[in-house]
Amino acid sequence: MVLKPKIFVTRKIPHQALSYLEKYAEVAMWEEEDIPVPREVLEKEIETVDGLYCLLTDKVDEPLIKRAKQLKVISNMAVGYNNIDIRSAANHGIIVTNTPDVLTETTADLTFALLMATARRLVESQHFLHQGKWQSWSPMLLTGQDIFGATIGIIGLGRIGEAVARRAKGFDMNVLYYNRRRKPELEARLNVQYEPLNDLLAAADFICILTPYTDETRDLISDEQFKLMKASAIVINTSRGGIVNENALYRALVNKEIWAAGLDVFEEEPVPLDHPLLTLPNVVALPHIGSASIQTRVNMAVMAAKNLIGVLQGNPEDASIHKVNRN
Repeated sequence: MVLKPKIFVTRKIPHQALSYLEKYAEVAMWEEEDIPVPREVLEKEIETVDGLYCLLTDKVDEPLIKRAKQLKVISNMAVGYNNIDIRSAANHGIIVTNTPDVLTETTADLTFALLMATARRLVESQHFLHQGKWQSWSPMLLTGQDIFGATIGIIGLGRIGEAVARRAKGFDMNVLYYNRRRKPELEARLNVQYEPLNDLLAAADFICILTPYTDETRDLISDEQFKLMKASAIVINTSRGGIVNENALYRALVNKEIWAAGLDVFEEEPVPLDHPLLTLPNVVALPHIGSASIQTRVNMAVMAAKNLIGVLQGNPEDASIHKVNRN
C-alpha cells in the first residue's frame, strides 16, 4: 500500500479545494477561518509534512523552513509571496507556488470601486446620512472629484494594472503608466502612455499602486513623491502595504498636499484601530478584500491545491503549475 503524502493547510479553505487535496494526500488543517494558525502549531506541523498550503498571512521564514524534514512544496494561496523566504526555500530544494491570473479581474474591479468611492466620498456621505446631518440639498454638499475624462497614473502595469487601464478607458480617462520595463505592445493596444515616475505623479489625478512589494518598491511613495502630486490627487493602493509610506501619506493628507486616499492594504494587517490614517474622513480603508469575490476565492483555493498536488506527484514542470520565479 502506497502511503499518501502529508499536507498541512494553515487556514480553513473552501470545500472544493479541501476535497481535491484529500483525494491525493493525508490532510491536516487549522480549522479556524478568521484566525491565523499560531506559530507554535505551524512549527510543529512543518516538521513532518511533504506539502504546506499557506496564506499570505503566514510567515514562512528561514527558521521555519529549517524545521522541515521532508517538505517538498509550499503552495501560497495568493498572487504575492513576500510572506515566504524564497531564497531559503530554494536552498532547501523546496518549490514555491502561487495563484496569479485568477484574481486579476476581481482585484481590478475592487481597485476601480475604491477609486470611485474615494473620489465621490461615498463612505463619508453614508456616515453623514446615518448621523442625521443631512438637512437639505446644498450646492457644494459632499462634492467630490470627477472620474470621467480625468488622468489616471498606474504604477505597475502587470496583469491587474492592465485590467485597471481597460476599465479606465471605459471612463474616457487619459491613462499614464510607470513600470520597471516599458510595454510598447500594451501602449499601442490600450492607447496608454509611459511616463517616468515623477512625471506621472505630477500629472495624474488618480494614482493607482499596483506594483509588487520588493526591496526596490518599499516606500516607493513617500514624502518627496507626495510633494510632486496635485493638491487634488487621490492615491489608491490595492497592491501591498509598505509600498506607500503610511506616515508620509498621513502627513500629505493632513497638510492637504493631496486630496484623498483609498487603501485596501496596510503595512501591518489587520491594521490597528488607532492607526492615524483611520481618523481621517478622506481615507477609505478596506480590510484587504481585493480578490474577495466568492468565485475568485474558490478558484484561488483550488489552484493552490492543484499546484501543491502537481508538485507532489512529480510534475513540477507542468505548465499548469504556477511556480514562483526564484531569480
